[in-house]
Amino acid sequence: MTTPIDHRLLLTALASLVTALVMSFAATPVVKIFAQKVGAMDVPKDGRRMHDHPIPRLGGLAMFLGFLLATLIFSKIDRQVQGMLLGCIVIVITGVIDDIKPLKWWSKLLLQLAAAGIAAAHGIRIEVFTNPNLFSEGWLILGWLSIPITILWIVLVTNSVNLIDGLDGLAVGVSGIGSVAMLVIALLVSEGNVAIIMAALAGACLGFIPFNLNPAKIFAGDTGALLLGYVLATMSVIGMFKTYAILSFLLPFLVLALPLFDTIFAIVRRVAHGQSPMHADRGHVHHRLIDMGLSQKQAVAILYCVSTVFGLAAVVLSTSGKVKALVILLAVLAVGTIAAFIFAGSHRHHEAQTPKEPPGEAPKEDKKQ
Repeated sequence: MTTPIDHRLLLTALASLVTALVMSFAATPVVKIFAQKVGAMDVPKDGRRMHDHPIPRLGGLAMFLGFLLATLIFSKIDRQVQGMLLGCIVIVITGVIDDIKPLKWWSKLLLQLAAAGIAAAHGIRIEVFTNPNLFSEGWLILGWLSIPITILWIVLVTNSVNLIDGLDGLAVGVSGIGSVAMLVIALLVSEGNVAIIMAALAGACLGFIPFNLNPAKIFAGDTGALLLGYVLATMSVIGMFKTYAILSFLLPFLVLALPLFDTIFAIVRRVAHGQSPMHADRGHVHHRLIDMGLSQKQAVAILYCVSTVFGLAAVVLSTSGKVKALVILLAVLAVGTIAAFIFAGSHRHHEAQTPKEPPGEAPKEDKKQ
């Protein structure tokens, strides 16, 4: 149930957002120079890259500085926030190392599990699920399962944001939209600390994104993508999973619908093709939009709109009881329609671009060595 918004809380959240924005914006040029000096450069070397020249990474450091400053100044540093910040340090160190010298996938996963474990050890846990039966009230108590489920959720969301980081401004923009949606929900349900921290994350994204939009001057890198995913995951546990309101368990899934859908589809796709779930490919949603003939800016704009729709759906779901069922139905239909359009369109485009061999003639060998 929503309550009237506390104007003092609103002003504090705004101050947090502006502080993070200014710090992130001011720090980005400095981080760019640092990235160039330490060799943290993204060199295009395969078909998954959309740029044609080396671009500095490590932009996530600037966002981290803005987010950290605003959080320390304006939020209440309780045990859960301490756990989130300690986990952020592990995540940022992981990202910085990976941006300078790529780590093995299993080492990154172990460090992500460690960061998620730190959060869970500090009380950030999914302890209850609202009963998914629309015709029944109550909730499900998870007990000892709360720790593994929380760790799985944090790692899943962290990697989901990392996997959509394939176009200029995409991961940062989608994360910023998700942050704003969670900020609004937190304000409506009077989760003051969550609102202030999400304002800090939104401000960090807003301060960095002018440098990251196409054509990007600097990438967020794994430092930024992992940080954004980790903060969104942990704060969704603190701010949304713990509420007992019916259907509240859907809120984080709606806010993070785009990266979660893309990640789950990627895992299913790779396993179906006999590949490792960690195998990199060019089948993500943003790649398919590009293959349909859209420009980077057009593809990113479409995905921004999709994220905004789901964010608004989450806000409506948290405030209105009369339209909840309609919101859920429309969200499911939107996912199905968008997915069908993207994947069917990209498949037709791929077939049209693939040259067909004349009947009865063997494919010619490539003479290039």
